[in-house]
Amino acid sequence: MLWDALTLQLGYNATLVAIGATLLGFAAGVTGTFLFLRKRALVSDAISHATLPGVCIAFMVMVALGGDGRNLPGLLAGSALSAWVGLLCINGLTRRTRLAEDAAIGAVLSVFFGFGVVLLTVIQTMGVGRQAGLEGFLLGSTAGMLFADALIIAVGGAATVLLVMILRRPMLMVAFDAEYAAATGVPVHRVDLAMMGLVMAVTVIGLKIVGLILIVALLIIPPVTARFWSDRADRVVLLSGIAGGLAGYLGAAVSASAPNLPTGPIIVLISFALFALSLLLAPARGVLAAVLRHRRFQRRVHVRQGLLALAQGQEVYEPYTRRLLRRAGLMRADGVATEAGRARAAKALRDERRWGLVRADQTHEAAAAQYDGLRDIETVLTRDQIDEIDRRIGPPHEVRA
Repeated sequence: MLWDALTLQLGYNATLVAIGATLLGFAAGVTGTFLFLRKRALVSDAISHATLPGVCIAFMVMVALGGDGRNLPGLLAGSALSAWVGLLCINGLTRRTRLAEDAAIGAVLSVFFGFGVVLLTVIQTMGVGRQAGLEGFLLGSTAGMLFADALIIAVGGAATVLLVMILRRPMLMVAFDAEYAAATGVPVHRVDLAMMGLVMAVTVIGLKIVGLILIVALLIIPPVTARFWSDRADRVVLLSGIAGGLAGYLGAAVSASAPNLPTGPIIVLISFALFALSLLLAPARGVLAAVLRHRRFQRRVHVRQGLLALAQGQEVYEPYTRRLLRRAGLMRADGVATEAGRARAAKALRDERRWGLVRADQTHEAAAAQYDGLRDIETVLTRDQIDEIDRRIGPPHEVRA
């Protein structure tokens, strides 16, 4: 069943949902990256909650005009208008009052969402017979998705990604250093509004699949996931889009193979699973990589200390250090240094003396700042500088067997 869902063989509706969720996930990942880099993740939460009054008002207006209150383009238009008003409220409160941005976001989020819940309650008492399923915009609802719905999501997602590609350079400049961007002539305020507008667009087109509550996760989790894998902004944007698209595709497939599972929450859970895997397995920033680096550092410290002890004629008592030295062929089982061990020990002791002179000489201040007890001095000083230090130290120390 799951394989059929993954290969798009579970029917027309399941295929539409999978394609729509994939495109939405890619657009959300790409767009959310700039919000994440700008350190404004909470803005997406406020924008998503601000869509609820617009959905409800659009439904009521369409019913009053004799139309179908569940017409998706109309509901999305209402949610977009409401979200834009909420965005302007946040911007106005931040720029024209002494409220901090997080306080303004909290105020707009709570007021708009509360107003939306009240309108939902009113709609449930209208008795027009067409409001059933409107609450699906809270957590998403893909049952009965039509081709027109999938087309709206696809076109909206593609347009959002295209705008991101056009505006990516000024948005990256503002995200990393708004003051520098302003000094170079970039209109920071307009770029911020454009960035939030793109987030609003993704939020609106994602209401049908993941809902206004869970769209925040699809905007933020993929960028955080991508950040584990790269330090370059362009790559993070691309990886974030791939992570979001993969979460949407797999989530839709899992939901289609188990019809009782809601699509939106499954997409978010799979997105979190990708984040957890990245947290553990990313080669540079992952937990496993950090543990391995720490273990390697510990081994280097133990070997270094063991070699210094051998160079000074001391016995190595630490079992772990002895095991490492024996494993490296630097010491025999009886604690006596091998020929290779004597050479390495003499080199380690001489390097310590070299570093001692470097750290005491102000002319080598830049090199001395790189001393950590493990760094090879050859990676810091030239051969001529090392030869001059060796002349001051005298002949090498000989390590006895």
